[in-house]
Amino acid sequence: MRIGVLGTGMVGQTIAGRLSELGDDVMVGTRDPDATLRREEPDAMGNPPFRAWQEQHPEVKLGTFAEAAAHSEALVNATAGGASIDALGQAGAANLAGKLLLDVANALDFSHGMPPSLLVANTDSLGEQIQRAFPDARVVKALNTMTAAVMVHPDAVAGGDHHVFVCGNDPGAKAQATELLTRFGWRNITDLGDITAARATEMVLPIWLRLMGALQTPMFNFKVVT
Repeated sequence: MRIGVLGTGMVGQTIAGRLSELGDDVMVGTRDPDATLRREEPDAMGNPPFRAWQEQHPEVKLGTFAEAAAHSEALVNATAGGASIDALGQAGAANLAGKLLLDVANALDFSHGMPPSLLVANTDSLGEQIQRAFPDARVVKALNTMTAAVMVHPDAVAGGDHHVFVCGNDPGAKAQATELLTRFGWRNITDLGDITAARATEMVLPIWLRLMGALQTPMFNFKVVT
């Protein structure tokens, strides 16, 4: 399958690498591919620049947001949440139309330091904003409640016995997203309903960040028990 991954940060790299490993034809999208490849300094989290990652994944293509979106049959939004609407605008509404858009981003506000707060909460969500801005895209929110490594290798925590949540307005898109999650290794996939449920999953981030600090590791996730 041809999949576009928008965003060259650690989340985008991790998802793109896993999709390529699974046999998909992957193109990563960025604002300026040349500038991305010229960058030599680590990112804000100390991770190596994208160029170092791509040297280890030469089969993964790099293009503009528009090129990656046009290339794809499905897309993953792994851009920084505060910049997602602009990035998707650069990808082009026509290139998003009719396609699954798996939104894994969180709109985090770092302007007051750590831990960050949310740019949108309670009565709206980034997932909803994306769906409103691009009504012909088939937006599904998922994977935003965990660290990147767990997104693509759920068995790295508790043998995979924990949960991932999905929500969106299009049942077919949620089925497609569920199939993709199953390929990653997810067994416990909970459908929370329409895209307004993204308010709840995005608001998991404050407790997730506090738990990461308390546990001194991002390698954990939530399990729902009844």
